[in-house]
Amino acid sequence: MIFELDFHSDETLYIQLCNQVIIGIARDVIHEGDDLPSVRQLADEIGINMHTVNKAYKVLASQGFIKVDRRTGAVVAISADRLRALAETEKDLRVLLAKASCMGLSKEEIHDLIDRIYEEYGG
Repeated sequence: MIFELDFHSDETLYIQLCNQVIIGIARDVIHEGDDLPSVRQLADEIGINMHTVNKAYKVLASQGFIKVDRRTGAVVAISADRLRALAETEKDLRVLLAKASCMGLSKEEIHDLIDRIYEEYGG
C-alpha cells in the first residue's frame, strides 16, 4: 500500500493521508479487515512525523473507517452508520455546491462531474 503526499500542498498532511485511505477503500484497493501499517512504520515509509500519522488514524477512527487498538494496530473497519454518513455528506455537498454556484457552474456540469467521479468508485 503506497501513500503519496504532496508536501507543497496547502492541505495538511494528516488530511491528505486520511483522504488517501478513504479513496483507497472506495476504489476497493483497501478492504474491510485489512491491516494498515503501524504508525511508526508508515511515518518512516512516507518520511513524516509519527504524530501526523497518529492524528490521521484518530480522525479515520472517529469517522468510522478504521479501528485502532494499541496491541493489534489499525484495521480497516467501516462502521459509520448510513444516517450519519448521509448527514455528513449533505453538509459537505452544501458547501461544495455553493462554491460551484458562485463560480457559475451549471447543474448539468455538476451532475456529469458527480457521475464521472462516482464511476471511479464502482458506483
